Amino acid sequence: MSIEPEIDPIESEDDLFEHFNFIVDKGQQLLRIDKYLLLKIANSSRSKIQAGIENGAVKVNDEQIKSNYKVKPFDEISVSFSNPPRDTEVIAEDIPIDIVFEDTDLMIINKAPGMVVHPAHGNWSGTLVNGLLYYCQNLPGTNAIRPGLVHRIDKDTSGLLVIAKSELALPFLAKQFFDHTIERTYYAILWGVPKESKGTLRGNITRHPKDRKIMHMLPETSEEGKLAITHYEVIESYGFCSFVKFNLETGRTHQIRAHAQSIGHPLMSDSSYGGDKIRFMSTRANFKQFVDNMFKLCPRQALHAHSLGFVHPSSREWVQFESELPDDFNNLLIKLRNFTND
Repeated sequence: MSIEPEIDPIESEDDLFEHFNFIVDKGQQLLRIDKYLLLKIANSSRSKIQAGIENGAVKVNDEQIKSNYKVKPFDEISVSFSNPPRDTEVIAEDIPIDIVFEDTDLMIINKAPGMVVHPAHGNWSGTLVNGLLYYCQNLPGTNAIRPGLVHRIDKDTSGLLVIAKSELALPFLAKQFFDHTIERTYYAILWGVPKESKGTLRGNITRHPKDRKIMHMLPETSEEGKLAITHYEVIESYGFCSFVKFNLETGRTHQIRAHAQSIGHPLMSDSSYGGDKIRFMSTRANFKQFVDNMFKLCPRQALHAHSLGFVHPSSREWVQFESELPDDFNNLLIKLRNFTND
């Protein structure tokens, strides 16, 4: 029986959408909604915006409208396009890629923090996919902007990704993600120290109702969202924060970041989930200055995809890959250890 390729099986289906929210300025003159969005959404086309409106992807003040609706000051506009409202051609670019392993079926990439994995609104160049297309022009897959991808990690998360290179590898790897048989270990630095040194976090994860760019956790009994299961173990404790290992049983969007926030221990420097502020205090002198230096040292969420393990598409043997902590994360750990020891 053949298995159809499934792109991004470990993510919420919401990640296949582009979300925009606008509040119309008080000085805005009456203007058709399609023309207004054409000005607001980069690289958009009027025909695709109109198609999105007709399909109910655009709401004004939480109500569906037609293309001839004229926006008024203080209108609240929400947009959820099922496909990017622009051409999907992705240009190959000569971008350095850290390849940990490669054979005829797959590549293991060590993604640097700050690199976007695939093109989307606001990032149509400079992504990992742009670089992959330059390096390997015949990646499999029917999605023009996600060739070879079976999963992704966030822009500001560093670490390992597996890329499918063959038509055999893509569905074979995707099914392992779908079945949750992939082994994935992440390292993170959290604010505070969880009460239990090890445990399992469970709950339903869904888009935040007030901010579609982030996720939030609901009880497992909720009818909304998808079940997210995260296992954790505290490796080192520094009192006001901790070095923690996470193993993903499921792999939802922002799963570790949302789970950490839900227990009151957001990731260090995670601006989306409240980790860019002091969450736990220390009695040490100059603590605020120390924290400011930590934020400068690692100005992104302190999260690293350390290891990947899976069954190889051709050999059908278990393979395991690991990556070292990047400099910003490692330097942050050194600083924390020195501060605690002093």
